Amino acid sequence: MKILFWGTPAYAVASLDALEAAGHTLVGVVSQPDRRRGRGKALVASPVKARAFELGLPVFTPERIRRELHTQAQLAALGADAYVVVAFGQMLPPAVLEQPPLGCWNGHGSLLPRWRGAAPIQWSLIEGDSHTGVGIMAMEPGLDTGPVLLERAIPIGLLENASELSGRLSALTAELLVEAMPRIEAAGPGPEAERLARLGVRPQGEQGLTLARLLSKEDFAIDWVQPALTIHRRVMGLHPGAHTSWRDQRLRLLATEPLVERLADQLSPEAAALCGRSWPAAGKAAPGTVLALESGVGAVLATGGCPLLVREAQLAGRTACAAQALLQQLGLQPGDRLGSPSPGLDRQ
Repeated sequence: MKILFWGTPAYAVASLDALEAAGHTLVGVVSQPDRRRGRGKALVASPVKARAFELGLPVFTPERIRRELHTQAQLAALGADAYVVVAFGQMLPPAVLEQPPLGCWNGHGSLLPRWRGAAPIQWSLIEGDSHTGVGIMAMEPGLDTGPVLLERAIPIGLLENASELSGRLSALTAELLVEAMPRIEAAGPGPEAERLARLGVRPQGEQGLTLARLLSKEDFAIDWVQPALTIHRRVMGLHPGAHTSWRDQRLRLLATEPLVERLADQLSPEAAALCGRSWPAAGKAAPGTVLALESGVGAVLATGGCPLLVREAQLAGRTACAAQALLQQLGLQPGDRLGSPSPGLDRQ
């Protein structure tokens, strides 16, 4: 089958590779334009564009595909049977959706209609979903509203972060797309309603609908007044970007564990052993205050609820460190307070 692939981040590379390995003819790749990144602000190609060049495929990088009629005409001339979209980053206009005779298909990292939108992986973790998954859906002009052809669910671990979950969902997306393509080809072309009926797609409906809105800078700042589980979910969901401050420097939190007794069986052995312990200063310490330093494990901090164990973090301009190295690098003492501009003044 001739496929035009649309994708931008590393998440989509596995799908591009899988479709190529499955023997499909990739007539081209559409990706977001190069962006300036790093301290030098050099233009950097997207992971999908870089991989497409390695595969020797023609690449198109429209700034706004909706407005670029010339690019739309170029894509139509490629003669693809189907368009496959994985985390492209722009909505396709109706004129583009109507081009391929076998339709446009999207590999989406959630169990639709749960988490339609730009950041489904992050929000599934932030909101504490027990399961997520991948849906292969027929694309419509609306935001992730199309009927679902294939879907598969996976559990989310309490200690799993967004980077890890993204890797699992990326592989699952690639697997399901390879599974879906022969079915799409066998259904053949024709009026959309008839073609989708032959495929037996599942309409989404509105029950359970949630929107995974774009994340803002404010979302990444840790609010220590929140309960430990809420903070932990944010750290995992925004990995590796959730941050607080320490001695007027930004401190990214990379791995935490909520010391909640009912969750002890889902924690590491070291964290489970800390659950239920009596922390002398816990009742009077301000949220964000260091309650204890656990040698070889990390720092225990006060929150708006149960304590939180910080296991790995990264101070601005330094390398990430964990366990004993973390305690040594930060120089924490019981009574210090994260999120405070002058932690030394906050010691009990």
